[in-house]
Amino acid sequence: MADFAVSGDLVEIRGLRLSGIVGVLPEEQVRAQPLEIDVDLVCDQSASGVSDDLDDTVNYAAVIDRVQQIVEGGHPALLEFLAARIAEGCLDDPRVERVTVAVRKLRPPVPQAVDTTGVRITRTR
Repeated sequence: MADFAVSGDLVEIRGLRLSGIVGVLPEEQVRAQPLEIDVDLVCDQSASGVSDDLDDTVNYAAVIDRVQQIVEGGHPALLEFLAARIAEGCLDDPRVERVTVAVRKLRPPVPQAVDTTGVRITRTR
């Protein structure tokens, strides 16, 4: 998902499935729907590669908890807004140089046959 222009080190979270209220349609604003989220965190992993110490890296479990809080804590109309809030939450960790966030609706409200709809954004410190 991300290129490695800033650093060659990456923490990946793939296929995080959460339910959240997001959408423009009235029914989307009152009922949670399934979302799938990917997060790429570009950060220097050289210290943890030597120390084998969790304190020397970005803890993906903590990132997942933060993403869940963001998804469950708001009711945005747009996936772009939700993705931007997730990116901001990830950049709260000063070790994260850049983050790419993809958010997909697993059951988008369109009549055509489509697996997912979504957005992908990248933010840099």
